[in-house]
Formats: sequence, structure tokens, C-alpha cells
Amino acid sequence: MLPEWLASWCRTHLGAAPAEVLHESAHMSEVYGLRLTDGRTVAVKSRPDQSGREATCVEVQRFAVLNGFPAAAPITGVTLHRGRAVHAEQWRPGGDVLRDDDRATARLFAAPLARLVGIAADIEIGGAEPGAVEPPLPNPEWTRWDHDEPGVWPRIPYFEGHDESRVPGFVVEAAARIRDRLSEIYLPRVLGHADWESQNIRWQGGALWAVHDWDSIAWLPEAAIAGAASGAFASHAEPTLAPITSSEAFLETYQEARRRPFDDEEIAVAWAASLWLALHNARAEALNERKPVALNAVASQATERLRLAGA
Repeated sequence: MLPEWLASWCRTHLGAAPAEVLHESAHMSEVYGLRLTDGRTVAVKSRPDQSGREATCVEVQRFAVLNGFPAAAPITGVTLHRGRAVHAEQWRPGGDVLRDDDRATARLFAAPLARLVGIAADIEIGGAEPGAVEPPLPNPEWTRWDHDEPGVWPRIPYFEGHDESRVPGFVVEAAARIRDRLSEIYLPRVLGHADWESQNIRWQGGALWAVHDWDSIAWLPEAAIAGAASGAFASHAEPTLAPITSSEAFLETYQEARRRPFDDEEIAVAWAASLWLALHNARAEALNERKPVALNAVASQATERLRLAGA
């Protein structure tokens, strides 16, 4: 059953009411695939407002589509409704999820991320020129190692009240080392997709069909964007951590596609970021007593990734 506000929102912002529900999901955001009374098919997305970062995320999505990147084009801007940020975009279903984590798949995922970062580099951040946008801060919580709160982890409302003693000590120790390592860096920031997981990406006949979850745009050093994706790209049903050799292939291809090799500091940052996401997911598994997919991957890979990160 659709929430009461949705029909009136659609009439106000889209000029037609919902006639049929094509899709409905709720995780960190609510997504409604709708056929409207005028025949159009749209997706309406609603998520907790985070100080306006949603508007920048939608602008990056719009700009990427205008420049030929495969994604659903936004139809409206972001509006606020009872503390939630809401917008509509084209309904773009279909495509296949790639579930492999080998080197060839890593290379396939790396090139379009490099293309997206290159496109987004033309968006002016924080300037006075028309079209300029504010940085999408705070960054998504799974990449928020630069928080200024006490302790290793940023405050995440849906983790509050959980028993932190469930989190294995080696996860906490590794997170502290990675956070210390990343706090030392002074690199320019770029716009990029910080949830570059297979569950958010669709393919058709070996070609990229659609990238979803544009709420996850972040403002981070480029090496951190690429590094986070190099570890997370293989996540579909459950968040995981790709094999180290696949992360290597991802980073190699990313740099080739950008035609800019990372220096030694950036390489270390990339490895650090790759591990931080997995540590976030391992913590979530422990707190929620879920199957230890990311936790097992971290247990087998953390030592080497810490070494590569210089942490």
C-alpha cells in the first residue's frame, strides 16, 4: 500500500497520480516504481534529508545522463517532505547483475567508474557560477572515516543501541589503523559514486545498462573513490570484499582509463579505502548477528591490505 503523501506529491510535482505500482522497496531509502495516470513510468525516491547533500547527488546524476552516462534521468529536483528528501526520475528497469569477483570482472567495473569521475569533474563545486553545487557532505556513512566524533566509527543512527562488544577486536583495531592512515592525507577531492557494488549496476550483453543508487555520491580523494570500489564491486546479495588480485586489476584499469597513474600516496589511500568499507560491513554483520561474509573476507585479507595501505 502506497503512503498517503505519495499520490499528492505526484500530482503536485509530476502532474499525474499513480495508477499502478511497478516496484516497491525500502532499505536506506524508499523507492516506488510507478505507472502514472498519463501513462508515464517513473521512480519516486524518498530518504532522510541529510543537510541538502541529496540535491547535489541528483545534480551529478542529471549531469552524467546529459553527458551520455547510462542511468535514469532525474525528472524533478529534490523537495523536502516531513524531513525526507524526495525526487522523481525515469523508470529504468532491466539489465543483469554480474556476480563474479575475478580480475576480468574487476576490469569491467573499473572503466565506467573512471568515466563517471571524469564527467563529474566538470561540475563546479561551491562556486558562484550558475550550475555550481555544494559538496555532497556529509559523505555516506560507510565512507565517513573523516568524521570528528569520538571513537573509531562515525555515529550511525541505525547502529545505536547495539552491543559493540560483538564486533571482533581485530575489526576495531584495523579500522583504527585505517582511520589514522587516512587522517594523514591531503589530497584534492572529487565527486564519485561511493557504493559501486554489483547490486547497483546493471549490464546488457556485456555493455553497461544502468547505474543506480545515486544517493551515494561522495566528495573524497579520487584514490579513495577508486579504492573503495575496488574492494566493494563484487557485493550483490551480501556486502563482501573482492580478492586482493581483483582489487589490483580494478585499480590498474581505473588508472589506465583515467590516463593518470596514481602516485605512491594515492595507491596507499586506495588500499586503505578498500578495507574501510569491508570493516564497516563486517561491523554491521557482527552487530546484527548476520552471516559473516564480509567478516570472513576481512579476517583473511586485512593483514595484507593494511600493509599495502601503509597502516
